[in-house]
Amino acid sequence: MITLKSSHEIELMRRAGKITAAARALAGEMVRPGVTTQEIDSEVERFIRKEGAVPSFLHYQGYPASACISVNDEVIHGIPGKRVLKEGDIVSVDVGAYIGGFHGDCAATFACGAISPEAQNLIDVTRQSFFEGIQYAKEGKRLFDISAAIQTYVESHGYSIVREYVGHGVGAQMHEAPEIPNYGHPGRGARLLRGMTLAIEPMVNAGGADSYQMSDGWTVRTADGKNAAHYENTILITDGEPEILTAPAI
Repeated sequence: MITLKSSHEIELMRRAGKITAAARALAGEMVRPGVTTQEIDSEVERFIRKEGAVPSFLHYQGYPASACISVNDEVIHGIPGKRVLKEGDIVSVDVGAYIGGFHGDCAATFACGAISPEAQNLIDVTRQSFFEGIQYAKEGKRLFDISAAIQTYVESHGYSIVREYVGHGVGAQMHEAPEIPNYGHPGRGARLLRGMTLAIEPMVNAGGADSYQMSDGWTVRTADGKNAAHYENTILITDGEPEILTAPAI
């Protein structure tokens, strides 16, 4: 069942979202050659706890870290460790923070030093596909209106949508109903109602759509070894334009 948030609950989600967005920004600032993914994860955890929150991902279904950090052909759920980032890498960071009984959830892909024009275009298209999708995140629209807009934009640029993994509702639980694929036919899916809080998260491959999970039980990589990018925000359905609860600070 899709839960609609009260005005009080929305205020709590704004608080969680602000911390989560700031943690994402911190991670992005740390992405540079010579830094390990473990160093980024440690700083993300430190920051979230300093803000009085708890990392949503840490120990979630056994996940061993506070952030998912996925490099190059890693699509999602990369486990931070001793890997040293290199010039030209692209680095996807997915973070969540839990405070006051509610979660924020957001992600972005960052350039490590100078990257190729092709890699930058993948990052840009993935990010913009989120904004193309949320043009339809309005009361009275259908859920798959968002999905179809993301798919159309991504595929028009020659990229592929990851289909095995989807966005989701978010609130008191990190993963709530509904599931939100990044592909589909407009006019289908649940009707959008004010008070819904949704994590919209395009996951885009430079090559084919196929992916596989590594033996660590978490990391998902592209089947063809080509780069992948990820962009996500938690949004609120209102009586007008959607509100991005994990919007970057200005």
